[in-house]
Amino acid sequence: MSLTGAARVAGIMGWPVAQAFSPRLHGFWLREMDIDGALVPLPVKPEDFSVAVRGLMKAGFKGSSVTIPHKEAAFALAHEVDLAARAAGAVNLLIFHADGRIEGRNTDATGLAASLREDLGAGFVRGKPAVLLGAGGAARAGVVALHDLGASEIRILNRTKSRAEQLVATLAKEVKPRLVVFDDGDWIKAASGAALVIHTTSAGMRGAPSLDLDLSVLPRDAAVCDIVYNPLETPLLRNARAAGLRTVDGLGMLMHQGVPAFEAFFGVKPAVTPELRAHLEEALRAR
Repeated sequence: MSLTGAARVAGIMGWPVAQAFSPRLHGFWLREMDIDGALVPLPVKPEDFSVAVRGLMKAGFKGSSVTIPHKEAAFALAHEVDLAARAAGAVNLLIFHADGRIEGRNTDATGLAASLREDLGAGFVRGKPAVLLGAGGAARAGVVALHDLGASEIRILNRTKSRAEQLVATLAKEVKPRLVVFDDGDWIKAASGAALVIHTTSAGMRGAPSLDLDLSVLPRDAAVCDIVYNPLETPLLRNARAAGLRTVDGLGMLMHQGVPAFEAFFGVKPAVTPELRAHLEEALRAR
C-alpha cells in the first residue's frame, strides 16, 4: 500500500535495527486493516538517541518502539512511565503527545502475561509458585507478568546471585508475590511444586548454548515458557515437551507486546490471530 500526506507514522529505534521484527509485525496489521500508516526502522547510534527522539517529535511521528541498546535511555527521557517500566528500569515504547510530553511504557510484561493467558489459561499460576530463570530486564518484566497473573511466589535463579538480590530489593514492595532468591545450583529445590518456569536469558537463542536442567523434578502438570523466539523451539522447550510438560514459546509474547504500541501509534487495537503467527513463523524460517 502507498502512503499519503495524512499517514500516521511511527518508528522503531535500535542500533542495529535490521534484526527487529516490529516492522513485519506492524506491517501485517497495517495491511490487514488498510491503514494509511507505517512503522519505520531507524538505526540510531546511542550518542544520537535523545536528538533523534526530539527530531521524530518535530517531524510529527506518533511515537517509537525502542530496542537494544536504547531502552534505558528511553526510560530516562520519558516524562512519565508505567509500573512495568519502573520495574524494569527500561522502556520499549515511547508515545509522543501533542503537548510535548513523552510517555514511556514497557510492554514486555503485558505481552508475556497475555501470551501465558492465551496458551495456559488465566488461572494457571494463580495462587501457585513460579520459577524465574534470569535477573535482567526481561526477568523484571516476568516478575510484573506473574504479579498480574496472581502467582503466590516467584523463585528467582540467576548465575550471579547478587543481581537477583538486587532485582528483589527493587521490586519486592511493588508486587504482591513473595520474591525468593535461590542459589544457581538450587534448581531442584526451586522447582519443587512450581506450576510454571519462565526462562528470560539468552541461553538457547540461535548460536548460544542452551540450559541443561533436569525437568523431571517439576510437577507433571507444570508448564515451561521460553521468551526466546529464534529458534521457536529452543532446546529447553524441546526437552520440556519430551518430558510431557506444557510449553509456551516466545512468539506469543512478541505478538502481544506489539498490541499496545500499534494502538498508540495508529488508533486501532489489533488482534493476535493464527494468521499473524503463521506470517511471523514463515519470516523466522526464512532467516
